[in-house]
Amino acid sequence: MIWVLGGGAFGTGLAISLARKGPVTLWTRNPEQATAMAKERENFLRLPGCPLPDAVRVTADITGIAADTPCLLAVPTQKLRHLLVDQSHSLTGPPLVACCKGIERGSGLGASSVIRDVIPTAPVAVLTGPSFAGDIARGLPTALTLACADQTLGKQLQTSLSTANLRLYRTTDIAGAELGGALKNVMAIACGAAIGAGLGESARAALMTRGFAEMQRLALALGAAPETLTGLSGFGDLVLTCCSDQSRNTRFGISLGRGETFDPAVTVEGAATADAALAIAEEQKLDTPIIRVVAALCKGKLRVTDAMDMLLRRPLKEE
Repeated sequence: MIWVLGGGAFGTGLAISLARKGPVTLWTRNPEQATAMAKERENFLRLPGCPLPDAVRVTADITGIAADTPCLLAVPTQKLRHLLVDQSHSLTGPPLVACCKGIERGSGLGASSVIRDVIPTAPVAVLTGPSFAGDIARGLPTALTLACADQTLGKQLQTSLSTANLRLYRTTDIAGAELGGALKNVMAIACGAAIGAGLGESARAALMTRGFAEMQRLALALGAAPETLTGLSGFGDLVLTCCSDQSRNTRFGISLGRGETFDPAVTVEGAATADAALAIAEEQKLDTPIIRVVAALCKGKLRVTDAMDMLLRRPLKEE
C-alpha cells in the first residue's frame, strides 16, 4: 500500500500511475471532494479525463498509515508545514516523500527541511523532475529523480515507486534535487512573461540559458552537486516547464506578459519561490538578476517591458 496526500492534479496523477502496480490510498483534506471522487472515480476539478483505477481508494481520513508505508506529500510547498503540523500524529513513522517544488517563504527552507523541522524523526525523500500530472496519469513515459540521503531507504523507495511508465533515478543530493525543481519555476515565469509580451522564442532561449546559470550559482552556493543540476531535476525540469503552457508557472508568466489577470485559485509555486530565492541570494551575495526581476514582476512592482530593458542593459561580460 502507498499513500498519496493531496488531491490536486499531481497527487491524483501519481495515485493513478502507482495504482497500476498495487493498491493506493489518495487522501484529500476536503471530505466533500473525497466523497465526489470516490463516487465519480475521477478528479473532475483538478485532473479531468483521467479515471481513477479500482485500486485507488479516496478518503479524507488520514489515520491508519503503517510505519513502513511510503507517504507521498503532493501539496503546495507553502501549505506543507500546515499539513505536517496538522497531521503529525499520523506521520511520525512512515517514510515521507516530498513531491512539491518550491522554497518556503519566510524560512527559506526546501520541502525536506520543512519535514525535518516539524517531524525530526521522519525518514525523508524527495521526488522531483520533469513531469506533468496528465502525462503520468495517462501512462506516458516519464523519468524522475528520487533524492534520499539514506541509500538503503532510497533503493527501497525507488523499487516501490517505479512503474512501467514511471522511471526513477536515485541520488543522495537532496539539496540539488530540491533547488533544481524549485528554481526552474521562477525561470518558467520569466519565459512565460517573454512569450506573453511577444518577445519571441529567442528571448525565451536566452532566459532559459541565463536562468540555468543562476540556478547553478545559487544551488552550488547552498551545497548542491553540479551534476544534479544538469540532470532531470534541474536542466530536464527547466526545459519541460519553460517550453510548455501546461505549466502553471509558464501560464502565469504569459498572463503577466499580456497584462491579463490570472486565476488566483491556481497554485503558482514560482511566485513565492522567487521571493524566497531572492532573499537567499542576497544573503549569499550572489548575482541573480532574473530571479530579482521575477520577484518584482510577481509583486506588480515592474512591467515586463521594463524588466527586459533592465536585463538587456546590464554590463556586457563573458559568458
